[in-house]
Amino acid sequence: MVQDPSAEVSAPSASATPPAPARGGSGGKLPLIALCMGFFMVMLDATIVTVALPPIAQDFHAGGDLAGVQWVADGYTVIFAGLLLSAGSIGDRLGSKTAFQIGLALFVVSSAGCGLAPSLWFLIVMRLLQGLAAALVVPTSLALIHASYPDKRERARAIGVWGGIGGIAAASGPVLGGLLVAGFGWRSVFYVNLPFGLLGLVMTVRYVMGPRRPRSSGLDLPAQILGVLALGSIAYALIEGGHLGWTAPPALAAFALFAVCATAFLLVERRTADPMLPLGLFRDRTFSGATLVGLFLNIGFYGQLFVVTFYFQQYRHYAVLWAGLAILPQTAMAAVASTLGGRMTARTGPRRPMVLGLAVGAVGFVALLVAGRETPYAALILPLAAIGFGTAFTMPAAVAAVVESAPAEHAGIASGVLNASRQVGSALGVALLGALVAGAADFRTGMRTGTLISAACFAAGVAVTLWGVERTRRA
Repeated sequence: MVQDPSAEVSAPSASATPPAPARGGSGGKLPLIALCMGFFMVMLDATIVTVALPPIAQDFHAGGDLAGVQWVADGYTVIFAGLLLSAGSIGDRLGSKTAFQIGLALFVVSSAGCGLAPSLWFLIVMRLLQGLAAALVVPTSLALIHASYPDKRERARAIGVWGGIGGIAAASGPVLGGLLVAGFGWRSVFYVNLPFGLLGLVMTVRYVMGPRRPRSSGLDLPAQILGVLALGSIAYALIEGGHLGWTAPPALAAFALFAVCATAFLLVERRTADPMLPLGLFRDRTFSGATLVGLFLNIGFYGQLFVVTFYFQQYRHYAVLWAGLAILPQTAMAAVASTLGGRMTARTGPRRPMVLGLAVGAVGFVALLVAGRETPYAALILPLAAIGFGTAFTMPAAVAAVVESAPAEHAGIASGVLNASRQVGSALGVALLGALVAGAADFRTGMRTGTLISAACFAAGVAVTLWGVERTRRA
């Protein structure tokens, strides 16, 4: 999945208290290179895997089992989203450097496991472990940047490079994935993580400074378990409902489990002294609105990205390399649009760029309805580019709206809430739109229905922004 790097810039947890600088007040370039290795690997893996899904289905003879292939994408996202809010607490307990190294090592091991997978279900289990590793790597890498660069200007530049690396990784994933799958098979998209991860581990041990360990905050384990169960059950209900039928006992049981776990999660968080998710944050309309926009944005974007990958490879029979290049107009917009969105947010506040980005994306989805088996590819370039531009243009403003609307002491949690909301949206988008395609009479009908749902999500985001995001906030 394509991740806009600005959306992952979570304020560090308390573990990010910077120590005294070790090298003349400057962290130098090597700590940043080490930390960016891990971030690059996590972001690259999301988009590079999307291109490999159709070959994975063919290799494991799962061409008719779209539900199983969906879990290769969604298993990663469900665990990533479910653990993201607690990553700061885990970093507090273990130390950010230790947690980052554990996450990086686990990502390397699970990537090797994915590449060696003898069956589809073994691959899914390894993807779950990758999601756990990603939840440790992303927030702790930013905390370690804060610790390694005590000077504010150096730190700002380092964070900018860190975010840009994420954009490069996300944009290059489909093309690199197409090259690797075409030349070496789908397993190579997982093996490519190994050199990045191992080099990152060695450099982290040698060059990255760990912050001072504060007193550990509570882990809020009951809410953590309930959150993962709720997200996993709703994803299972949507995926298996589209595959087995919405009234099938497994789907109905999963919907019921989601309702129970989600309700229990809210009750636990209301009564916990140190909650993982302070519910009082949602009293602010801007915070609630921008968080909901993040959910809608990812449901539409990542659900469509999953479907359009199968559209090019299985419906139009593009070779995997050409399918990766075909998606490039969409993914390549991330870095440019994110920069422009950030600049506009600084001038006008988040409301205007959010409305503009979401509207452009909605128009792109509507224009994509022309996609058919014989549609000239040239007719799809602008719709794909508009979707990618609108998504990336919106996200810096949404991040600014969430963080600025929260109390200063909850800035890290607030940004984590938005990141978790986006990951939840990614999981639900893949599950819902994949289920529609799997259950439709033909692929194009399912794709058109899913595209309309994506357009509706972006249009709903416009309405939520106009209702909830205040005009006067500034980044």
